[in-house]
Amino acid sequence: MKAERKGRWAERISRILLRLKGYHILATRYKTPVGEIDIIAKRRKVLAIIEVKARASHTLALESLSVTQQQRIGRATTWFLAKNPKLASLQVRFDIILILPLRWNHLQNMWCL
Repeated sequence: MKAERKGRWAERISRILLRLKGYHILATRYKTPVGEIDIIAKRRKVLAIIEVKARASHTLALESLSVTQQQRIGRATTWFLAKNPKLASLQVRFDIILILPLRWNHLQNMWCL
């Protein structure tokens, strides 16, 4: 499976799993001039900024998220909040969803700005 197609598939699975956990999906593949966010979701008073990684192993998935990418996602989050000031009062959390063979893992609070 090509990387682009695999990424879209992993994001689709992630959205389903998040909905089952009670999240409301606000945006997917949110593009800004400074970066892209895979999924933006809200549950209670938390705004989850979620990066989705589909890899063969847990280690490979975690290693694929660089500090530079985290910073880019952080800048995109700042952009999103500036465009959506009503959401600025929510607690912002940076999560990763790992889509692995035969399982998935939602890791919360994986980094901060």
